[in-house]
Amino acid sequence: MSEPMGPSEPPRVSGVPGRIRGLAWPALATAAVLAITVTQLRYQGRLWWCACGDWAIWWGDPRSSHNSQHPFDPYSFTHVLHGVVLCGVLAVVARRLAPAWRLWLAIALESLWEVVENSEFVIDHYRNATAMLGYQGDTIVNSLGDIASCVVGYLLARRLGPWRSLALLVVIEVVLLLWIRDSLLLEVVMLIHPIPGIKAWQTGG
Repeated sequence: MSEPMGPSEPPRVSGVPGRIRGLAWPALATAAVLAITVTQLRYQGRLWWCACGDWAIWWGDPRSSHNSQHPFDPYSFTHVLHGVVLCGVLAVVARRLAPAWRLWLAIALESLWEVVENSEFVIDHYRNATAMLGYQGDTIVNSLGDIASCVVGYLLARRLGPWRSLALLVVIEVVLLLWIRDSLLLEVVMLIHPIPGIKAWQTGG
């Protein structure tokens, strides 16, 4: 004899609770990385926001004293490219990691770079060897904006795939060269081995 039928149960969404639990630890680890980064930047003497008192979210003149003092500026696009590059590299060297943990690792590496970039040694090098003559380091909100830009680039690269991501990288590099006479590639070159001719071109000489 068949059992009496009771009220039907609502359908369960398979895998959703497990997916949420799977994202909880990477999310907590990301929050920890950002908290440590902000604490270290503050310890290094970085201001929270531009000392000028201007609360602009975007600043478009990379040669002014406001550069790297607001959340976003033209150099934010180089950090988008950080995300594109990190997505490709981690897809190869950390393919066994879950996607959420690969994103966390990209954020951790970008955050580490922000701390290194704002050390006195690197700030002095930028000031003496590149076109950033009055560079004083990033504010904390600018560093957080750079990390956010990196995340945007990472997520874009995951959606676009390798070839379209490469095309995006080339387009952004060319636009930056025409716009601000700088790019991610030139930043790397000038950081490792400054070339006087490039510096003269960047400063309009």
